[in-house]
Amino acid sequence: MAHYTNCEGSSRRDFLKVGAIGATGLTMSNYLRMAEAGQVKEGRAKAAIFVNLNGGPSHMDTFDLKPNAPDTHRGEFNPIDTNVPGIQISEHLPKLAQCQNLFTILRGVSHTLGAHRLGTEYVNTGSRPLPSLEYPGYGAVISKELESPRDIPPFVAIPKSAQKPGFLGVRYAALNTGATPQAGQPFSVRGIKLGNGVTISEVEKRQNLLRDLDSTFSSIEKDSQLIDGLDRFGQQAYYMITSKASREAFDTSKEPKESASLFGETGFDQSCLLATRLVAAGTRFVTISLGGWDTHRDNWNVLKDRHLPGLDSGLAGLFQSLELKGLLETTTVFVTGEFGRTPKINTERVGRDHYPRCMFMLMAGGGVKGGQVLGESDDLATLPKDEKGYSPDDVAASLYHTLGIDHTNEFATNTGRPIMIVRDGTVINELFS
Repeated sequence: MAHYTNCEGSSRRDFLKVGAIGATGLTMSNYLRMAEAGQVKEGRAKAAIFVNLNGGPSHMDTFDLKPNAPDTHRGEFNPIDTNVPGIQISEHLPKLAQCQNLFTILRGVSHTLGAHRLGTEYVNTGSRPLPSLEYPGYGAVISKELESPRDIPPFVAIPKSAQKPGFLGVRYAALNTGATPQAGQPFSVRGIKLGNGVTISEVEKRQNLLRDLDSTFSSIEKDSQLIDGLDRFGQQAYYMITSKASREAFDTSKEPKESASLFGETGFDQSCLLATRLVAAGTRFVTISLGGWDTHRDNWNVLKDRHLPGLDSGLAGLFQSLELKGLLETTTVFVTGEFGRTPKINTERVGRDHYPRCMFMLMAGGGVKGGQVLGESDDLATLPKDEKGYSPDDVAASLYHTLGIDHTNEFATNTGRPIMIVRDGTVINELFS
C-alpha cells in the first residue's frame, strides 16, 4: 500500500497508530428508559470493520453529487443509477452502484475540525478531541467489551490504525500487520509465523521460562499498566503462534475461489479480503486504511485514475463477500474519512480543500438496513439541509448500538475521572428501520 503525505506535512504513518476505550452493559434504569421509548433492540453484530479514508475524500465526487450545481461547484463527474431506485452515486463507482442494496449512505454529516489530525481523532473515537485527554478509539472499546477466542487477536489493524488505546492503556491497542496481503500469496504477520526453524515445542519451552520469570518479578510489576499490557500481548502472541486457526485466518491464499474472485489484486482489495477472514475467525474489530484523499491539486484525475477504482473494487468485494459468507448481518462496516472537501472548486490548483461542514459516511451490516440514503445536504453540498444533520458522535453511538454496547456508559481514567464512551452522540434509529 502506498505511503502518502498530507498537506499539513504529516505522513500517514505519523497518525496511523493504534487503539480505543471500553464500555459496560446497560444499567437497569437506562434499559427501562430506552425500552419505554421503544429504542431497545438487540445488538446483532459480533464484530466490526472500520475503513479509514485518510486525507478526506470529496463527498461531491463520490456519494453526494450535485449535477445541477453551477460549474464553480459541480465538478467533472456524472452520477449513475444504483441497483436501488432513486439512489445515484459517482460514475467511477460502478461496482458499488450494483450492490447499493447492501449499504447505507449518510449524507450531510457535519463537524468543525478541518485539520487532519483533529478530524482523524474525532471520527476514530466519536468524541471531539480535548488537549487534556486522549480518548480511546472504537477498536479498544470493542475488544475490551466483547470476548474473543484467546488465540485470535481481538483488534487488528491493516496495516496500521489511527485509533489509540487512550486512557484504557496499551493492553487494548491493535495488532498491526505492518503490511498488506498480496493476491494469491501466503500472508504472514510478524509474531504469528514460526521462522528460522523454530518449532512449536521450542516456543512452549520459552513460554514456560517466561512464566517462571514473571512470577519471580511479579511484586515489582504490580499495578503497572504498561507491564499489564505487555503481559497481555505476550500471552496472546503465544496463543496465536501455537494456533493453527490463527495462522490460517491471516493466510489469504487459503480463501475459497468463490469469495476470492470478488476481490481485485490491489493492497486495499486484499486487505478487505483479510478483514472478512479475521471476523470469521473471531476477531472483534478490524481497521483498514486507504490513504491519499488529500486532493488539493488535480482532484479529478487523481480520483478517476487511482483512488475511486480501488475503493470501488475493495468495498464492493467486502460487502459482497460478507454477504456470501453469511457474516454481513453480524458484522458492522463503517467507512469514513476525517472530513469532506470544499464544494467550491479551487480553480488555481484544480482541486478541493478541507471541508468538515459536509461529508459522507457509509454503514452496512450489523442490523443496518441497506439501500438507504439518510440525511441530505443543501443544493451546493455546503451544509446539511436541515439545521443539525448528523455528527460523527451520532454515527459512533450507532456503531456501538449495533454491537450491543451502550455509548452512554462511563469508564474511569487511572485518576478516577469518569469518562463517557461517546459524550454527545445519539443513535440514528433510521439506520435500523
